[in-house]
Amino acid sequence: MGRELAADIVVIGGGTGGCAAALAAARAGRTVILTEETSWLGGQLTSQAVPPDEHPWIESFGCTASYRTFRNGVRQYYRDHYPLTAQARAARELNPGGGVVSRLCHEPRVALAVIEQMLAPYVGSGRLTVLLRHAPVKAETEGDAIVSVDVRSADSGDIVHLTGAYFLDATECGDLLPLAGAEYVTGAESQAQTGEPHAVAGEPLPQDMQGFTYCFAMDYLEGENHVIDKPAEYAFWRDYAPDFWPGPLLSLTGVKPATMDPIRYDLFPGGGASLALFQYRQIAARERFANGLYRSDITLVNWPQNDYWLGSIIDVPEEERQRHLRSAKQLSFSLLYWLQTEAPRPDGKPGYPGLRLRPDVVGTEDGLAMYPYIRESRRIRAESTVLEQHVSPACRPDGKAEAFADTVGIGCYRIDLHPSTGGRPYIDIASLPFEIPLGALIPQRIGNLLAAGKNIGTTHITNGCYRLHPVEWNIGEAAGWCAAYCLDRSLSPSAVRAMPQELASFQRMLAAAGVELHWPVLRAM
Repeated sequence: MGRELAADIVVIGGGTGGCAAALAAARAGRTVILTEETSWLGGQLTSQAVPPDEHPWIESFGCTASYRTFRNGVRQYYRDHYPLTAQARAARELNPGGGVVSRLCHEPRVALAVIEQMLAPYVGSGRLTVLLRHAPVKAETEGDAIVSVDVRSADSGDIVHLTGAYFLDATECGDLLPLAGAEYVTGAESQAQTGEPHAVAGEPLPQDMQGFTYCFAMDYLEGENHVIDKPAEYAFWRDYAPDFWPGPLLSLTGVKPATMDPIRYDLFPGGGASLALFQYRQIAARERFANGLYRSDITLVNWPQNDYWLGSIIDVPEEERQRHLRSAKQLSFSLLYWLQTEAPRPDGKPGYPGLRLRPDVVGTEDGLAMYPYIRESRRIRAESTVLEQHVSPACRPDGKAEAFADTVGIGCYRIDLHPSTGGRPYIDIASLPFEIPLGALIPQRIGNLLAAGKNIGTTHITNGCYRLHPVEWNIGEAAGWCAAYCLDRSLSPSAVRAMPQELASFQRMLAAAGVELHWPVLRAM
């Protein structure tokens, strides 16, 4: 037996939801252990390097107070530490990257710094213990409760034995669920199971889930040559043409997700196409910084061309999992190499050799993000499951999403499913501003386990709108507050949900902490 640590609440997974869960539980006065398998806390925002996908009203409402503190903290960090131009410094809604996907596109290291600042008082006081580069490898249970979780250090190989009263699974793929024997679902449910209009006909497809992506950062220095070595799988990816794509995947053509109609991209603005890929997720806009700080704009490549859907990395043999992870990396490297050497230019020449991979931006040696951008996790069999019928305007004649009596937060995003490992194309349909039910965080059986990320009780379809940054943060925060509340009252999460007075009391606690529980009347997104 290696080192042993104990806390009131153990959060496995230090991504977006895990950090919010740990912050909430620590604010509630509880001791917390937070583990993370990469070197950076923050998940989607940092180790996966993805600028936040958010709804149109995010600057005014529609997220928790602590998520707003994070967003404001990112802007303040730039104002405090970066030489901004006078115009950028004065901008109320500073967007340091100038990307079009979000009103707040930023570098992953800044998100990491702000998250660490938010957690710092609790780390410093000893209330919160953070174990980086530790992944779960074993869980011990007694009856319908988790007793302990073992995590292994990626550096030493040593095991740390963790005990606590509550365990929160905030891993990117729901990795604690199989270790603890928790009941869960993967992949695409059938229409017979859920009644959802966009669920698959016939049998469910548990290995059919959204593709994942190895993101990377790059800039562009005209006249220079930064061409990488030709990737080993380049020949395959150069010729790969999905049957639902208008041509080769490595091209400047694609499809509109909502209609699957062909579209043309430009690499840089000014070419006349509806989308310039470089600007789409741009995370540093050179003109917004003074003193020539940046030689170039920097973009984050999370594009249709490097989504990987040729196989799942969940509940497959380890050799197969590693093969798909390697191939996903090869796809991203192949996209970069194609852009550098073959992409068509307006001047008729092939390729942009001045595109430069930026390992320093993502904190890795190979230049790809520390962890793949995961869109779909294992999902608990929950006390309540969110269905397409709860959130789709096509299923809601009154134009309002389902009002959940046990709401613990809100979110909004389109039902956005990327091409799947089963070879199915995009599903991209409207969604109404929705609530997050507490029942979706509570497993049907294990009493001291809560879902704290993308592993809540959604379906393959509704995962498409519950998986984004502010929603995952809200889920994690609600789970952290819930575990603390249960310890204070000597109640289980199921009991809190089942008892109207306790549920109302818990919801008042959330509201006092700045968690919005209901939306104003809004249109579908």
